[in-house]
Amino acid sequence: AIVLTHLGTTMISMKGTDSFESLELVCNQSKDLSMDRIVPQQKPQNGSAPTSAPARNAAPVIRASKLSKHYGEVPAVKDVSFTVNTGDVYGFLGPNGSGKSTTIAMMLGLVQPTSGQVDLFGLGPARRSEGLMRVGAIIESPTFYPYMSGRDNLKVLAKTRDGVTNARVNEVLEIVGLSDAGSKHYGNYSLGMKQRLGIGSTLLHDPNLLVLDEPTNGLDPAGMLEVRHLIQRLAMDGKTIFISSHLLNEVEQVCNRVAILSKGKIMAEGPIGEISRKGQAIRIRVDEPARAMDVLRKLNGISGIEERDNYLMVSVPASRTPELNVALVQSGIAVYELGPAGNSLEHVFLEITGAPEEQHADASLAG
Repeated sequence: AIVLTHLGTTMISMKGTDSFESLELVCNQSKDLSMDRIVPQQKPQNGSAPTSAPARNAAPVIRASKLSKHYGEVPAVKDVSFTVNTGDVYGFLGPNGSGKSTTIAMMLGLVQPTSGQVDLFGLGPARRSEGLMRVGAIIESPTFYPYMSGRDNLKVLAKTRDGVTNARVNEVLEIVGLSDAGSKHYGNYSLGMKQRLGIGSTLLHDPNLLVLDEPTNGLDPAGMLEVRHLIQRLAMDGKTIFISSHLLNEVEQVCNRVAILSKGKIMAEGPIGEISRKGQAIRIRVDEPARAMDVLRKLNGISGIEERDNYLMVSVPASRTPELNVALVQSGIAVYELGPAGNSLEHVFLEITGAPEEQHADASLAG
């Protein structure tokens, strides 16, 4: 068995073990391992679960400053800067190859930046380990033992950290809504339950910051709803949450701030309402698209028109819908449909990244 503890998250490979009891000795022995990426554990008081240090309102939870990463001559991330403040639910958006995963890896100390730096909780690179002790992270999909219960899977992880008690395991199961299913084998969990157990594994040491990579990836609507509600509850409980995702609708429903990456650069960043307003557009279906575009381009204040999936997407506020309709009809163009484009964050995302809809709808999108 191999046990690595990093970022407040424990990653375990336990081939050859077939019961929770046989794993206890392995995990107890693992605490004495000395490895480059083992994070020192906080000693709890009076046998209680470890607690995070108080939030520091004076410093951002995450501050990335001119962060760059080159692989040989190829730039993966270029001068990326952003801040995540206490209590934020921060969405990190970008198409495949935009630099999301590389940025997260640098943020978590898994990849060394070519230049720039990331500070956690106001702590510089020299105190990285101290900052990482207050982080819980899921990178890609969490994996557990299918023949063990959800509760026993969490107990295995708890054994790798000093002071995480069985009571804390039960508390985490309650937080993620799995108390009634704690005794069921993980292999019998739905995808939504598996994802919630994964998030639960990051909560064992009660971190201040959660980093979730595609937390609703591959889930059906019911599973997405379960995870969305959990994220909203954790945010209400005071957690700061950093979410990497390509599911724009999910991000709009849970995040208060977003950054959009394209080709290794942040192209838009700020409050989600402010970013969404930049993407106000009207969607129009007409009988003569080319001529309609010529008519609309002559109107004042039209910042952009493009044809997409048999519709014209016109970048103007929805309040100008009647004006556009009148201009088209007076020019003898038949208007079949006309109205708001819908997801304005999606419109901004597509404008910035140029990503086709089928790409960002792909559940396997990474970056």
